[in-house]
Order: sequence, then structure tokens, then C-alpha cells
Amino acid sequence: MKTREAMQRIKAAMREKNYICDDELAFSLYLAQEMEKPLLLEGEPGVGKTEVAKVIADVLERKLIRLQCYEGLDATSTIYEWNYAKQLLKIKAIDACPSSGFHLEDVFTEEFLIPRPLLMALQGEEKKVLLIDEIDRADEEFEAFLLEMLSEFQVSVPEYGTIKARNRPLVIVTSNRVRELHDALKRRCLYHFIDYPAPEREMEIILAKVPRLHTELAAKIARIMNNLRQYEFYKRPGVAETLDWAEAIALLGKSDIDEETMDMTSGCLFKFHEDVKRFKEGKKEFLATVES
Repeated sequence: MKTREAMQRIKAAMREKNYICDDELAFSLYLAQEMEKPLLLEGEPGVGKTEVAKVIADVLERKLIRLQCYEGLDATSTIYEWNYAKQLLKIKAIDACPSSGFHLEDVFTEEFLIPRPLLMALQGEEKKVLLIDEIDRADEEFEAFLLEMLSEFQVSVPEYGTIKARNRPLVIVTSNRVRELHDALKRRCLYHFIDYPAPEREMEIILAKVPRLHTELAAKIARIMNNLRQYEFYKRPGVAETLDWAEAIALLGKSDIDEETMDMTSGCLFKFHEDVKRFKEGKKEFLATVES
């Protein structure tokens, strides 16, 4: 009963922030908080994975720390680096006053550390939300850097020692499945897959984000999007594209969707010329399917 009530509170709080959350995602977020384990969110691009971290940070009134992954990430850009300029000044001060009792190894202390996102999430008394976004875009070797952080909530600095979290952050890891993640990382996380929403839920999302659309038009947009995702495009449109399309239709002042509207707004849904061309060529079929 307590778990059910907590799930409903998460759903209601996220809805207030205009994020329509289902029971499974709400339960995964609840478990991540109660078990203090990272949550790995996988799904197609544009389904709202990153937004989950932003919204839950807002709901919990915690600071959001975001690490955007890309090829070539290393410890210097993600965990820490030494403030060499400050260290050099300190060493010069030691040379100028040898009797100060200060030793060279004393420049390798927390005072001279420049924290990067992973270390920032561990420092301080306040609880935080750490978003490790699109981890599948980083090199496979980078996952090894994360294992200690994800399992022990600590990082090791060779010259200094181990820094443990004073308060464990809520960690959200997202992946677009560009490549398969290693089992070692997955074992350290809870897992949830965010799929494309059903038309009914997508209609709710549209009305929450673009409230000036009337319900019938939002429902039609959701049905068309559900239909489009059954076809083989180079890049199928996600919820982010749905919202762009709904916003464009609202700005046009349209009360319905016709072929002209689909032509004019095709760039909201597709970002590849081949996909735009196929969409325009098949617009009659796409409309007929949802109107039948």
C-alpha cells in the first residue's frame, strides 16, 4: 500500500510538471530512490528519457548535474583535474618560505581539486540528481570509469585517495542503444525501457505541453504519429518531434490536419531528406488510415 501511494505521488508530481508518467516508470523511480541504485533508461531518441531526470530533479527539489557523453570522454573531463596554476603558486610560496612547514605532497589535497560532474555529484551535504546522458555515445572504456561510481558512489583520485558521497545522488543513466552496453554496467543499475507511448498517452502529453490545441486535434496527431512509427523511416519521429509538430500546427491556427499542413510542417517530424520525401509522398495514405 505504501509503495502504491508513493508511485501515485510520483506520477501526480510529474504530471504537475507536464510529464505524463506511467506506473512502470513511476515504480522504477521509486525503487531507484529507496534502494539508492542508479536507474538506466533505454529507448529510441526523443521519447523523453532526459526529461525524466530534469523533471524528477524539479519534483524532488534537488540540483541537477548533467554529464553529456561523447566520444573521447576521460577522467579529466568527467571526474576531476588538478588546479595546476594554484599548485604552482603554492609551490613557489613554499620555496620562498621553506620554514612554513608545508610539504610538496600537501598540494594534492581537495583544496586543489577542480571537480567535474561525477565528483560534483558526490560533494556537499545536499542530495542531487546526476544525469549521465547518452552513455552509448561514449567510448566503451569510459564505462570502466563509471563502475566504481555506480556501485560504491565513490571515486578514486590516485594522488589523493577515495572520495565517497556524503549523500548518495539519484543517478539517471540514459542510452539510445547506439551500441550495446557492457553487462558490468547494467548489473549496477535498475533498468527501464521507455517505448513510444500509446496514442491515448501521447494525446495526454500533447495536451499537457500544447494546451491550446483542442482534444480532437491532439487525438488525431497522436493517431497519425502511432501510424507513422509502423513504417520504415531512416529516423522514426519520437515524442519530441510530436510536440514540435503539434506546436507548429497550433501556430498555423489549424483546427484539422490536411495534406497542405503535412507538407508545410514535415520538417518538424523528419530531419532526413529521404524521410521527408517519403512522408510527403505517403501523406494521403497516412491521413486515410487515421480517418477510416
